[in-house]
Amino acid sequence: MKLQSNISPLEIRQQLRQQLINLKPSEFEALALRIFRYQAENNPVYNKFISHLNIDIKLINKLTEIPFLPIQFFKSHTIKSGIPPEPTVIFESSGTSGISTSRHALYDAPLYKSVSTSIFEQNYGHLKDFHLLVLLPSYLERNNSSLVYMMQHFIDEANSSYSNFYLHNIDEMLERLKYLSSNPDGRGVLLMGVTFALLDLAESEIDFSFFQNIPNLKIMDTGGMKGRRKELLREEVHDILKASFGVSEIHSEYGMTELLSQSYSLGNGLFTPGNTMRILLRDVNDPFSIFDHNLSGSKTGGINVIDLANLDSCSFIETQDLGRLGSEPGTFYVMGRFDNSDIRGCNLLVL
Repeated sequence: MKLQSNISPLEIRQQLRQQLINLKPSEFEALALRIFRYQAENNPVYNKFISHLNIDIKLINKLTEIPFLPIQFFKSHTIKSGIPPEPTVIFESSGTSGISTSRHALYDAPLYKSVSTSIFEQNYGHLKDFHLLVLLPSYLERNNSSLVYMMQHFIDEANSSYSNFYLHNIDEMLERLKYLSSNPDGRGVLLMGVTFALLDLAESEIDFSFFQNIPNLKIMDTGGMKGRRKELLREEVHDILKASFGVSEIHSEYGMTELLSQSYSLGNGLFTPGNTMRILLRDVNDPFSIFDHNLSGSKTGGINVIDLANLDSCSFIETQDLGRLGSEPGTFYVMGRFDNSDIRGCNLLVL
């Protein structure tokens, strides 16, 4: 039985998009349920998955009842809702040799850019108040990384002559940082990097004492050893970086190819999702047993993500990450990954 059959899927999608752009925190659950019903009907893969579970779409009335699509489907199927136009780009996960990669088509670039900008600025303030120096050597070697796409948009928005990506030109990056340390212009500096590259930099012979003179310096770890280094606990990595760079906290970003929203940690590994994102936990032995924040306490479970920005794919993703909810509603920690899951290029830290 079709829901909302009096209007076309395209009209429903446009209504949902407008509600998403104007989303208030109090409206999250209601919009998530509307998007669920839209995707359950108009996403062939998700619809078939729900049918195999013998779930009646009309009986789903709260977030913990929604079925979450296992993230592995992004490796084997094209995940799309409705009949979107040709994609702007197809993001692909990094993976390692011999491991299949996830593919996630971006059909609505303006929506993605608006959502990602809003999430960043909720946590850090206006992009124009920052110089962005981005150390992502492994990602820059590919042309379909969602992280590179997002950061290029951020660099464009920041409109700073000092903002740039860095592959092998580390000396140029350090010269820019030294200049900003002695010639502050009122902007903060965000140095973002993949884990192994930040560790390589931290363990070099460079004297980073000049970092103390950089106003509002934030160093952000995106996760990822990519087979370049031995896996370490997040706390070990951050202790090394803090000691070398002389900062009190290391920030982190939680995102992945299959998600269009992000979460940020301002320190201590505690993440706050963007306003289009919600984290639920599932029992490690029963993927259909979903905890809400009040019942989970300090219990560790599999991370299920509701990402409303995935309007044209699937907003309800069962990841292979393990997590624990923080004491503040909505916050969470990433504790590691399931033993049988593939290595993920964007977040390999074992916690």
